[in-house]
Amino acid sequence: MLVRKQKCFKPWSYIPDGIMPIFWRVVYWTSQFLTWILLPFMQSYARSGGFSITGKIKTALIENAIYYGTYLLIFGAFLIYVAVNPHFNLQWNQLQTIGIAAANTWGLFLLVLLLGYGLVEIPRSHWNGAKRGYLLMKTYFKAAKLMTEKADAEENLEDVMEEVRKVNESIKYNHPLRKCIDTILKKCPTEYQERMGRNMDDYEDFDEKQNSYPSEKSLVKLHKQVIYSVQRHRRTQVQWQILLEQAFYLEDVAKNETSATRQFVHTFQSQEPENRIVQYFYTPTVEWYWECLLRPWFCRILAIVLAAFSIIVVWSECTFFSTRPVLSLFAVFIQLAERTYNYIYIEMACFLTIFFLSICVYSTVFRIRVFNYYYLASHHQTDAYSLLFSGMLFCRLTPPLCLNFLGLTHMDSSISHQNTQVTAYTSIMGSMRVLSFIADGFYIYYPMLVVILCIATYFSLGTRCLNLLGFQQFMGDSEMTSDLIDEGKELIRREKRKRQRQEEGENRRREWKERYGNREDSTRNRNVHTDQKESSFSEPSTNRPLSKYTRSNGKTERDRIELLQDAEPLDFNADTITDDPLESDSGRYQPGGRYLSMSRSRIFDDV
Repeated sequence: MLVRKQKCFKPWSYIPDGIMPIFWRVVYWTSQFLTWILLPFMQSYARSGGFSITGKIKTALIENAIYYGTYLLIFGAFLIYVAVNPHFNLQWNQLQTIGIAAANTWGLFLLVLLLGYGLVEIPRSHWNGAKRGYLLMKTYFKAAKLMTEKADAEENLEDVMEEVRKVNESIKYNHPLRKCIDTILKKCPTEYQERMGRNMDDYEDFDEKQNSYPSEKSLVKLHKQVIYSVQRHRRTQVQWQILLEQAFYLEDVAKNETSATRQFVHTFQSQEPENRIVQYFYTPTVEWYWECLLRPWFCRILAIVLAAFSIIVVWSECTFFSTRPVLSLFAVFIQLAERTYNYIYIEMACFLTIFFLSICVYSTVFRIRVFNYYYLASHHQTDAYSLLFSGMLFCRLTPPLCLNFLGLTHMDSSISHQNTQVTAYTSIMGSMRVLSFIADGFYIYYPMLVVILCIATYFSLGTRCLNLLGFQQFMGDSEMTSDLIDEGKELIRREKRKRQRQEEGENRRREWKERYGNREDSTRNRNVHTDQKESSFSEPSTNRPLSKYTRSNGKTERDRIELLQDAEPLDFNADTITDDPLESDSGRYQPGGRYLSMSRSRIFDDV
């Protein structure tokens, strides 16, 4: 019986053989150069408080020389040991492979730690997002913690600005270090700059004998503190406003869940202008159905799908060392596609696998916070040091992530122990069989640690340990969490009342302007027009009778003229008119229609 073999056609997305090794060589060595040389130097440069480019470069070089001196010492000792020992006969390619293996070992160690957290936390976060009230309670908790951090940042900024004020008052305009003070003042907030400039007298000379002035080194330290405190204060302010918007929106969601009209009503209108296309399709009715009805179910379904992927990854990490039989599910999927020569299926399976692994690892990087030393904040509020540190982590995690993927799919011959075609990645990295204890031991059995990390993350062991050490974490069964939720709820309620009063005041001013603004404008224009006419005819009108007036088109002017025409004329005595305003103001009306001035000498005649 003859079996017809299926022909293998060249796919349209096929990449020639010589392209991928070049690509991997560029990607790997570029990421290594960024990780170990350029990004650490940029970190020290960004964190430096120097006042010139030369000073910052000098500080960065000194810090990196101390840091990398230890690595060079260890590497030099290793080379000396290899050269002296006659049992080792290593060539340059083998030394290169050992260096790559050392870098990948450190990256794989970090990869498993981050992966174990992300495999559990990502599905759980989507599942908890579908719970009613969970996100709102967590937002209240964040509000209480952020208010404490915000107050701390404001207090720290006040202390630093006080030091800047003292230095600014001590160093005058003709001091050699005045340029450094001006550089520091430019980094300060505008209100502090105006306050310090108002109290500064630049016309006083300095006297080196009488006053003690700070050194340039202390000014560099102060400059560094100013940059850090200002950036932290700005970050907490922006995060507070964003958190308020989130809390108000979640409270609106909770209120609209019981709405009978099935139309989403916002307590506060969005301050940012929305797109017209979004307003046309995303109507209040559509928003109500999405937020109150469809979104919870969508989050639950997505959480179940992500949990299934997580279970597959954990199972494959624990069993990918078994080649006969093949227990890794990703390897099974790839081998099934190989039998049918389905190139597109292989590409999609590889893409989805790497995509999910990258989400689990890199999302954990965004969640890491080491006090205020390393912290990735949203809405462009991350400092330069944290951005560079995260870039270093991404560069270090890329090669071990690809190595772990090759192990899960049995594409690496050093893991599958099969005479298969060498991948472009393995051709660049070199065979790990040079170090058998790493290739056959660490790379195979260390990923099993992901099971223990997933269990610890599921039971929130890390969160409970941090809570016991005094770092407040969101835990539903903690008394401290309940207190912070109540505190955050009160803070949100206070901010909500403040914003409501502001909007009510703006609405009243807008209504007053719409109701009386046009009338006031017309009256103002009419008065200006009348004044112009009166000024143009002021000289001829003095010789005319009282009944002739400059007439206007307004009804009020006509009524006023009619009232003046109906009134009886008054007799004026020209002799009693004085130029003194005090005497004219003290005039007394007589029944006969005359105004008689009262002189100062006759005020006390009746006494």
